[in-house]
Amino acid sequence: MKKFLLLFFILIQATAYGQTPLKPGFESEEYLQVLSIFTGNSHDPKVRGDIPYPTDFKLAYESEVVGLENKWFLWTHRTAKLAIINFRGTVPNPVSWLANFYSGMIPAKGNLVISDSQNFEYNFSAHPKATVHVGWTLSLGALSPSLLEQMDQLVKEGYQDFIITGHSQGGAIAYLATAYLRKLKDGGRWDSPLRLKTYASAAPKPGNLFFAYEYESMTANGWAYNVVNSEDWVPQSPFSIQNTYDFSELNPFSDISGFLEDQKFMQRIVFKKVYNQLDNPTQKSQKRFEKYLGDKVGKQVQKQLPGHIIPDFSPSNHYVRTGNQIVLQADESYFEKYPTDPEQIFLHHMLIPYYELFERQYLKEK
Repeated sequence: MKKFLLLFFILIQATAYGQTPLKPGFESEEYLQVLSIFTGNSHDPKVRGDIPYPTDFKLAYESEVVGLENKWFLWTHRTAKLAIINFRGTVPNPVSWLANFYSGMIPAKGNLVISDSQNFEYNFSAHPKATVHVGWTLSLGALSPSLLEQMDQLVKEGYQDFIITGHSQGGAIAYLATAYLRKLKDGGRWDSPLRLKTYASAAPKPGNLFFAYEYESMTANGWAYNVVNSEDWVPQSPFSIQNTYDFSELNPFSDISGFLEDQKFMQRIVFKKVYNQLDNPTQKSQKRFEKYLGDKVGKQVQKQLPGHIIPDFSPSNHYVRTGNQIVLQADESYFEKYPTDPEQIFLHHMLIPYYELFERQYLKEK
């Protein structure tokens, strides 16, 4: 009965794709296809479990491994002009983990020297205080030549519908790719009107509040989601510190000099002391994160990518949860099967627990 229901949902989805373009809103059948693509053609029961195979899509392109062990896959629907761009997540390789740990913040618009043979000119947000994760920006930049080449070709072939997705690190890159491709689309790179829809999965936080504001604005009304298991620690990362730089200019806490001028002398002394005691620790912590997870990790990146220039980092480490979140809420039955085990730190991050929660909380509601 269980397999029959899964087949029924997939058949419904295939029919729908053949008739209508992508629509806004979270569609459980679309995320089911995304989950099936994450596992690809794996027959390993530890990886796949009961996740169905991607029968409605075929693998059309597989990029080379570039950057910091980065890779992406292009899947196309067998009967409809629909393409899925899937960014690979972290693999068990120290170089792949460098992309995660390289977490200093850089402006959300600029140029990143990836290596002595590649520069990446990017635009994720127009806001001057918007910042993003340098490692995942580098990852997207390394993948961008093949990504744009394939998209240009598909558009020439009549494709207008694209789903952008990835699990874990792949979801973080999907966030940035969404902003990047939407900016290119708005800038007129493609003549035909494209529909871009994003299903990040288990994705960590990609940038600061000002980036999140613009991302949420450009994908408003149901064009982007991040699906998270409530017990998964990855979407809680990277470390986040909010300091006074992270406020809007008119926020009185960003500069209290005007407030202090109106106070009596002794009150100014007391207020200034208290303010510094609150502000200085966050400033020092931010600088430490920038030093170790920016400059020092950047030097390790340079060993992998000769010619990479460590950028000037923004004085911020304010990573925030971004976009619409679809929360798969762990419950009593979930913990009976997946009790928290300190020896299995990725237990709640794996695809099978995600699928089982999703199936129970979304597919069975249909």
